[in-house]
Amino acid sequence: MGTDMASLREQEIFRALSSLSGCEFAIIGGYAVNAYVLPRFSVDCDLVARKGEGKRIAALLAKQGFLKAGNAHESYCNFERYEREVAPGFFASFDLLIDSVHDRLSGATFSAGWVLEHSALRTLAGKTIPDTLSLRIISPDALFVMKFACARVSDIRDLFMFCTEVKDWEFARREIGSRIALYAQHAKIMEKINSRQFKNNLEGVFGYVEPRAFAKRLAVIEKLG
Repeated sequence: MGTDMASLREQEIFRALSSLSGCEFAIIGGYAVNAYVLPRFSVDCDLVARKGEGKRIAALLAKQGFLKAGNAHESYCNFERYEREVAPGFFASFDLLIDSVHDRLSGATFSAGWVLEHSALRTLAGKTIPDTLSLRIISPDALFVMKFACARVSDIRDLFMFCTEVKDWEFARREIGSRIALYAQHAKIMEKINSRQFKNNLEGVFGYVEPRAFAKRLAVIEKLG
């Protein structure tokens, strides 16, 4: 994917997000990660809303040219995808998660109320464009819980990078442990982090990570177990 195409996609996402002012939703996923660490490319923008508000958001996205598409999300249930073709064969997309976030792999569920409760207005900056937006974004503590529960390769890279932003580790342990087997998941995650290719793959997404910064984050994740 070229930088021009990535910029075009990001412009469309930011334009559509601007049109949703006044709606009650929270951003999770890759765009939320970008609020806490150096921005990475994110294909989809994930929004969480209660059922009634979800209908309003869907209508506003439709006015911006985002049409409802298939629901083939690799991670979550209970969502609707909205896409807008910004160049031939190239789409900007939103995944609107309604009432709850249910992870297909782990079975962990997070209600929309929980996500909204653990979110606040924060600044979202573009990676390829100079724009910024003030939006309700899930807290780093709650985002860590969600990423830890899901624990796909991209989730592990993400949580590794922003783990130093987590403030309340008792909250994180409690919320993870109420949904999945924390220590078994921790062992799985540490196996991935300690693999030979992890740092190279991490830097392929986020750019160079200074050795001391890598070691600091590794120590944070190790302590969770």
